[in-house]
Amino acid sequence: MAPEEARRILAEADLVCPAERIGAALERLGREITERLAEANPLVLTVMGGAVVFAGQLLPRLAFPLECDYLHATRYGDVTTGGQLAWVVSPRAPVQGRTVLVLDDVLDEGVTLAAIKERLLAEGAADCLVAVLAEKDLGRAKPVAADFVGVRLPNRYVFGCGMDVKGAWRNLPAIYAVRGL
Repeated sequence: MAPEEARRILAEADLVCPAERIGAALERLGREITERLAEANPLVLTVMGGAVVFAGQLLPRLAFPLECDYLHATRYGDVTTGGQLAWVVSPRAPVQGRTVLVLDDVLDEGVTLAAIKERLLAEGAADCLVAVLAEKDLGRAKPVAADFVGVRLPNRYVFGCGMDVKGAWRNLPAIYAVRGL
C-alpha cells in the first residue's frame, strides 16, 4: 500500500482502544499470567507476525523464568478474509510435556488459534494456554477460548498494536477501526 493511502485510512479511522487502555491491559495481563504460570517454566510461543508487538510489550511484564520461541500459521497472508490455514514456521523448541503459552494479537473467528492449540496438544504439550491482546465480540461461539484477554473490541476491521490494514500500521500504539468496514 502506498504511504498516502495508509495515511488516508488512518485519518479516516475510528479510535476504538486508546494507547492508555492498551497499557493498562498489558499490566493486568502481566499480573494474571505471572500468577498462573510463575512456577510452570512455560514455553511462550509468539504467533508471527501480528503478535510480535504484543509479545514485545508483554514479556517484560512476566516476572518468572520462561522460554521463548515463535510459530507462523496464517489464514490471511496479504488479504483481509481468512482462507486455508498455512503453517509457515513451526516452533523449534520441543513442546512435549511442556506448559505452552501462545501469544496472539487478536482472537477474531478463532479458527487459526484453535488449529494452533490442537496441533500443540497433539505434539504432546502438557497444557496449552492462549493470551490475546484483543478479542472481537462476534456475538457467536468460537472454536477456542482465550485464557487471558487484554481488551474486547467491536466486530470491525481493526488495526494497530500488531494488527495491520493491507500491511500497514502494525506499529501504532492504539487500535483503530477502518471506517465503513
